[in-house]
Amino acid sequence: MSSQNSANLVVTHDNKMSKENRHLADFNPNFWGDIFLSSPAEMNIDAKAHLQYEELKQQVRRMLVISTDKPCQNLDIIDAIQCLGVAYHFEKEIEDALHIIYHHHCNNAQIDDDLYTASVRFRLLRENGFNVCCETFNKFIDEKGKFKESLINDVKGMLELYEAAHFQLHGETILEEALAFTMFHLKLAETTMDYPLSTQIANVLKRLLRKSLPRLVARSYIPIYEGYAILDKNLMKLTKLDFNMVQHLHKEELSKINRWWKGLDVATNFPFIRDRLVECYFWILGVYFEPHYTTARTFMTKVISLTSILDDIYDAYGTYEELEIFTEAIQRWDINCIDQLPNYMKVWYSEVLNVYKEMEDLMSKEGKSYRVQFAIKMKQQSQVYHAEAKWLHENYTPTMKEYMPIALVSCGYPLLTIASFVGMDDSITKETFIWAFNDPKICRASNTICRLMSDIVSHKFEQERGHVSSAVECSMKQHGVSMQEVYNEFYKQINNA
Repeated sequence: MSSQNSANLVVTHDNKMSKENRHLADFNPNFWGDIFLSSPAEMNIDAKAHLQYEELKQQVRRMLVISTDKPCQNLDIIDAIQCLGVAYHFEKEIEDALHIIYHHHCNNAQIDDDLYTASVRFRLLRENGFNVCCETFNKFIDEKGKFKESLINDVKGMLELYEAAHFQLHGETILEEALAFTMFHLKLAETTMDYPLSTQIANVLKRLLRKSLPRLVARSYIPIYEGYAILDKNLMKLTKLDFNMVQHLHKEELSKINRWWKGLDVATNFPFIRDRLVECYFWILGVYFEPHYTTARTFMTKVISLTSILDDIYDAYGTYEELEIFTEAIQRWDINCIDQLPNYMKVWYSEVLNVYKEMEDLMSKEGKSYRVQFAIKMKQQSQVYHAEAKWLHENYTPTMKEYMPIALVSCGYPLLTIASFVGMDDSITKETFIWAFNDPKICRASNTICRLMSDIVSHKFEQERGHVSSAVECSMKQHGVSMQEVYNEFYKQINNA
């Protein structure tokens, strides 16, 4: 983001109002222009190609279900299927295979695995919810309590141990040591290994599997998998065909959502906002990319885009008097409230009601209208945005105890978590929404990560233009510490979360 910003005098879109002093931000302009506005050329998938696609899926499925005396032989194929982005076709087969691997491992605790096999198995089982112990790595510790120096020569094993170590639980010191040990030696190995291992190491050191978006993992792993001589040709054919088909669908979705965005005439009605529709859609692809979630993705992208506008209305444009009226109208959630709003707020208010009403009508046909009622958290979102606007209006710096309950909601994750469930399949029930509403640990941790990382990154830019104090300013003032000390503490809290 640009650091240029100001609190300028601007004319509102409502002729009844005069110039007002607003905390404008000099956001970078839309990067994409109209590149995603037109629909992509039709993808030619004829009957023959579609038949081949289905046959390839069956061939890969058979690889997963063939029983073997050595279940761990399935580890490589499961790992490849996941990294290549086609695991969504084989969820049941992968789950069954992992159950066999898990029980085989439990019944053969003294099995003499190499570092690579032990690490891949540990990561796959733990990331899929199986209760595996880190003691499986004790065999790689020497008499001094350190990882054996001989492991340095097993670079692929070191790479997998590095990935596995990031699935550590609190108190698993052996994995903390594994992390330090492997990171040091992988950085040295990165420049000495040949392709594709060198590229795989570079990718992992830059962004772990655990912290990556599945589509980006697939895109980067395809050439790596091709580079290894042991690749399965049927899996490779399926991966490329599937990737192109899914990417084409995503382009079609983005084109339709872009036309909706243009229909709002964002450039005219909301010239003060971060126009980040494409980035919002890409963010949602991190939630779910699978083809059968088209409806869910479309709804989620509209919700996150409208929430982004709402955030900028409260942060970067609305006067305090306007925001009080606006907040009250959102709490009522009634189109009859629209007349009292300035024109730019009318556009947003009318559209957010339309988006939720359209989704409610769609869900009603499936007997799931209750989902949308749970998801109307814009009311809560506007309340916390208003609380922050009040702090700014009164030039008040809250304590961390006052700030965090508000900020953990204003980060947007609680709203988006609930909204993400609306368009999903029948595995999502009313109990799912009730669970999410009760602030479970995984949601609270996610909110904490989002809020603290966001405040670390954005607080300098925001404070230059006049913005509610972030967690950084609140903590510095309350505890009388430096900015760097606050950063260090927040990074600890982020890692803990």
